Amino acid sequence: MTKLHERMSVGGLALVALIFRLWHLQYPKGFVFDEVYYAQNANSLLHHGVEIDPKTHLAQFIVHPPIGKWVIAAGIKLLGFHEFGWRIAAALIGTASIVLVFYVAKELFHNYFLSLTAAVLMSADGLNLVMSRTALLDIFLMFFTLLAFYFLLRGAHTLAGISLGLAAATKWSGVYYIAAYLLYVLYIDYRNSQIREKAHVRFTQYILLPAFIYIASWIGWFSNLSGYDRNWAKTHSGGFFDFIPSAIRSWWHYHSEILYFHTHLITPHGYSANPWSWLVMGRPTSFFYQTPSGCGIKACSQEVLALGTPLLWWAGVIAIAIAFGYWITHRERTNILLLLSLAAGYLPWFAWQKRTVFTFYAIAFEPFIILIIVFVLSKFLEPDKDGNTPQVRRYATYGFIALIVLNFLYFFPLFTGGIISYSHWSSMMWLPSWI
Repeated sequence: MTKLHERMSVGGLALVALIFRLWHLQYPKGFVFDEVYYAQNANSLLHHGVEIDPKTHLAQFIVHPPIGKWVIAAGIKLLGFHEFGWRIAAALIGTASIVLVFYVAKELFHNYFLSLTAAVLMSADGLNLVMSRTALLDIFLMFFTLLAFYFLLRGAHTLAGISLGLAAATKWSGVYYIAAYLLYVLYIDYRNSQIREKAHVRFTQYILLPAFIYIASWIGWFSNLSGYDRNWAKTHSGGFFDFIPSAIRSWWHYHSEILYFHTHLITPHGYSANPWSWLVMGRPTSFFYQTPSGCGIKACSQEVLALGTPLLWWAGVIAIAIAFGYWITHRERTNILLLLSLAAGYLPWFAWQKRTVFTFYAIAFEPFIILIIVFVLSKFLEPDKDGNTPQVRRYATYGFIALIVLNFLYFFPLFTGGIISYSHWSSMMWLPSWI
């Protein structure tokens, strides 16, 4: 496979994925789910540098760092404050993630077919499509962590640190990837008897650099006295820490409030889903639902359901079990890295069993589920003793990929808010918990 053919195939797949993400992107009209927060926050950052409530004109208490909202703001700046404008950044980043996963797979497996399989499976995931068509932060978190993983594989640790800083500056859950990858590189350095001479370098790359990126992302808050809690320290002086600049103390206090929010968020929500159910899509989040009139038939439904392509995610559960078993019997670098990345994005959520959480958070580690599936396929397709892969295994792999794509197309109206008959919608509710 020549470089030209490789780029043409990846480019063609990316073009198709982009068309799916841009097609009727302005629908549904209005704010979908948490766009009411993030799109408006992004627009406020664009005009004020901080989040100001558009109704009260007062500073808002915001619980996520600014980077993801700045990315959304770039689309608004380019196209305007409307549905297409505030969703275009997610669409572009979602498409870019498909290209990125191809090159990540290429670094892992050194195989064109397996790399293309990873990209096809990711482009055929409903959760990826929905999050690419909605102005939420999680698609950006996913992209930055995947980018960090790519740089880690290539040994570009400084770039990995920058990417991890951007991830943490989008959502705090990016910090778990910082910890995971730092421990991994320190372990590799230890194995190579280089831990002493490289420890300070790793500290700079994986602690100081991400911290600098994170703090720099708050530049709008630091430079604008209208930000939430910006003047807190001036009204709470007289303490032991008064020698610290007031802006820093105010910022630290703001973060303590954010931490309290995240650790005490137990507000009941109809679509809250325990992390145990995420991998099987037990309770996907409905971003939008209405029963439109004048659709030409008796009863119609229109929904945007943040549902991962079911057969893909269910296959992912099986693949994770196989990969974990393989890890017990083998200590293969590729498998260890993929399981570590999955664990960094998934396992921390189990510590907050009472917290209000949603299935769509799983988009952050979705690429690693797909890469684990491809890892299992790579073992399935390994040549026998005669040096050839049995044709039946090849055909089974082709059939699996085709089945995932067909399953994706079947649910496509649910991913894009298509207007369909109620009976058609009802037939796609495979599990009662999806309603």
